[in-house]
Amino acid sequence: MEIKWTDTDPNTGAKRFVRAAHFAGKWEFSCRRERRADWEAWRNPSREMWEELLESLERRLPRREGIEPEDVRKIRAILANLKDPSI
Repeated sequence: MEIKWTDTDPNTGAKRFVRAAHFAGKWEFSCRRERRADWEAWRNPSREMWEELLESLERRLPRREGIEPEDVRKIRAILANLKDPSI
């Protein structure tokens, strides 16, 4: 399963394309700066990326697009365990 979206790079303000892929029980994030560029692995996704993924999964859940309630619960648990950078 793949979820894709666009966001703004907080360092440069430039648009970037983000992808979260779920395979073998694990989420992997990647991004690219241009539409036709290669995907680059993203080792430490930000809290905002996890929140965007959760929102996207919650929107897809009622439509039964291959999303299970367990997927949403796992992302919520990951977000609960992430440290708040402002502390």
